[in-house]
Amino acid sequence: MQEYTFIRVYIYTKVNIACKLSQICRLLGQPALPLLSAQKDINIGAIFSFHKSALLKIQPFTSKPKPTTCGSFNSLRGFKYAQTLIFTIEEINNSTQLFPGVSLGYKIYDSCSSISQTVLSGMSLMNGYEETLNCSVCNVYENNTICDIVFFFLQISHFATCACLSNRKRFPSFFRTIPSDYYQSRALAQLVKHFGWTWVGTVRSRGDYGNNGIAAFEETAKQEGICIEYSEAILSTDPKEQFLKTLEVIKKGTARVVLAFVAVGDFIPLLNVIAQHNITGIQWVGSESWITYRTFAETKECSFLSGAVGFAIANAKLVGLREFLVNVHPDQEPKNELLKEFWETVFQCSFRSNRSGGCTGSEKLAELQNEYTDVSELRIVNKVYTAVYAIAHTLHNKSTETYYVSDFSSQVLEYMRDVRFTVKTGEEIFFDSSGDPAARYDLINWQPADDGSLQFKHVGFYDSSLSSEQCLQVIQEHMIWAGNSRQFPVSVCSESCPTGTRKAVQKGRPVCCYDCILCAEGEINNETGKIAHVYWSNEGKDKCVLKVVEFLSYTEIMGRVLCIFSFFGVLLTAIVSFLFYLHKETPIVRANNSELSFLLLFSLSLCFLCSLTFIGRPTEWSCMLRHTAFGITFVLCISCVLGKTIVVLMAFRATLPGSNVMKWFGPLQQRLSVVSLSLIQMIICVLWLMISPPIPYMNLSYYREKIILECNLGSALGFWAVLGYTGLLSILCFILAFLARKLPDNFNEAKFITFSMLIFCAVWITFIPAYISSPGKFTVAVQIFAILASSFGLLFCIFAPKCYIILLKPEKNTKKQMMGKSSSKAL
Repeated sequence: MQEYTFIRVYIYTKVNIACKLSQICRLLGQPALPLLSAQKDINIGAIFSFHKSALLKIQPFTSKPKPTTCGSFNSLRGFKYAQTLIFTIEEINNSTQLFPGVSLGYKIYDSCSSISQTVLSGMSLMNGYEETLNCSVCNVYENNTICDIVFFFLQISHFATCACLSNRKRFPSFFRTIPSDYYQSRALAQLVKHFGWTWVGTVRSRGDYGNNGIAAFEETAKQEGICIEYSEAILSTDPKEQFLKTLEVIKKGTARVVLAFVAVGDFIPLLNVIAQHNITGIQWVGSESWITYRTFAETKECSFLSGAVGFAIANAKLVGLREFLVNVHPDQEPKNELLKEFWETVFQCSFRSNRSGGCTGSEKLAELQNEYTDVSELRIVNKVYTAVYAIAHTLHNKSTETYYVSDFSSQVLEYMRDVRFTVKTGEEIFFDSSGDPAARYDLINWQPADDGSLQFKHVGFYDSSLSSEQCLQVIQEHMIWAGNSRQFPVSVCSESCPTGTRKAVQKGRPVCCYDCILCAEGEINNETGKIAHVYWSNEGKDKCVLKVVEFLSYTEIMGRVLCIFSFFGVLLTAIVSFLFYLHKETPIVRANNSELSFLLLFSLSLCFLCSLTFIGRPTEWSCMLRHTAFGITFVLCISCVLGKTIVVLMAFRATLPGSNVMKWFGPLQQRLSVVSLSLIQMIICVLWLMISPPIPYMNLSYYREKIILECNLGSALGFWAVLGYTGLLSILCFILAFLARKLPDNFNEAKFITFSMLIFCAVWITFIPAYISSPGKFTVAVQIFAILASSFGLLFCIFAPKCYIILLKPEKNTKKQMMGKSSSKAL
């Protein structure tokens, strides 16, 4: 993956270059010369691979290095890329829409499939190939020199896919028309997940391409629940023993799917070893570098790759390209050695021989069917085409504005980032902030052809611009698998657990490797092998059944009993109220503020009724209502009792000589005290509901076999504030009633209030531990019991004695009897 397309723009204008008058820049060694070139107004430079690796020589550093020597011509593909670049430039020059009046030229260099030669060619693109560069034509200004020359270097690649090149800090001027391997790696992981292969092996090139590609694949695979059995790294220069070692790892592995994220050159030695050992039955998944490499498909020794699947760069059709390619002829440039080498390679002849086998020049490229003349697969060729157009559109957009050469570099970069156009194929070209295009891939499946070779079948696509649900599309019914089989391959470390068993991860192995053990109570083995937590198992432990949702219901016995007691309390309260209304003019009813008595009876009715809100399925409204209704009604009730207690104390104080205390606690003050005390509770409840109200909550932790549906308090502080305020009033009422219990009236209501508050406090003190320790619906039942018990206690203790006198002792229901004093009691 060393092939890059570079731009070199020659624009001569005034630019400041500071140097000493006597300074001369001299080239050391021999320059790399372009193999194909045509000088025009603006020239595009490119580097492709035409020859085998350059012959490495050890330099003694004692003399001028000799020119680098490349191997023989061996790349029809590289030559095809170069001719595509020329074809595109000529198409642009013939267009009236781009650069009218300006012609594009080109300089094409050879990388010789060598990193060092690629660097040398790249430096030639930047520096030119003159032996010296001096300042003899410069103007002197303050001992510095102003030179009239500039060159600019921008890179755009058609073939470099390494994700590392998206790093804008390291490569600020790098763009590409081929997608980054980051997207391909993610797409491959999603493809493997789509087929349910959770146990795979990987083979990668030992370089940036393979290392970064597999790293991104493993990251996504882990998220998708895919496990890697092994990961082997290879390089074309490795000894044969290394490839034999990789072969042994593949043979011994249990994964039936192998992802090969390798460059073509690195893959060839491994394929040769695999072919020699007749290894079959492997489902190969390939990266774009080799999945459409026709040489493999046409080689019978590589027939074991049948069924291989992988992503390839999206294909395209370039009108007029084949006619241009087959019209290439050495006579076009008689002195060009590259054209002669190309011709000798494709026709297996020689221009140096006049005997049989010599090249005549009458051979026809149109009659050949090879990698060069085939235009059915123009995936990478199309990226060369779009790269040249991206440069042309960028320069065209830039040429429409005035610019200063001093900041030409940054300006062109900005225009390249913003360029957006549509080529003749209909593809829209643009770059993201990292200089990458949108990731679009064809899903390719290798299937046998009639002549025994393999053909590339389009069976889907991947488009990163679509949603996660739509980005991967697979036509699985059209696919062939390893060994030309129609049977879908399975690659898992452990088979799915049968019904009634569950996974238990094997110690020291990936999560995809597990044993199957019997499910415990409440566990099942569903289709995904995961244990369902919110359901319970049936007896066979093979199906989920809904857990019983438990709450205190009106339909169950306990709920019905509590409802009966609640309604019975309301009925008793209504009877007492009716009885008091009939005898409202009698002294025993009028004594101690009959208005407070009726308000107390009303609040007791609400207390009995509020217990009903605790029964039934909790909802948002019922959860908020039950706690606030409970708090407000009970404070209203206790406020009335507290008012009656204070009235008793004040009434006794009023009988003392010179006392005028009752005017400070008359009926109006009694009403205000009840309203004020109740209003405080209302404010507490409103704050509770605003800050963190009670909400329905499914408690899954208390019982494994059932769900407790209850009201979460929301704010525990709010709940205990409501309860605490109620308790505070109750204790205050109890203390005052206790102090007034021995006042010398024949009918002292304070003693009955004391007893009622004693019951009330006892009930709610015992409620706290019972409430905390009761499980599930019994928590609600305890709260309802406390409400009913304390309500009945108040009703009976305060009103039963009065009802007794009204109904059974009417002779005591006189003012004289009420105001009489007992001589046997002291203050």
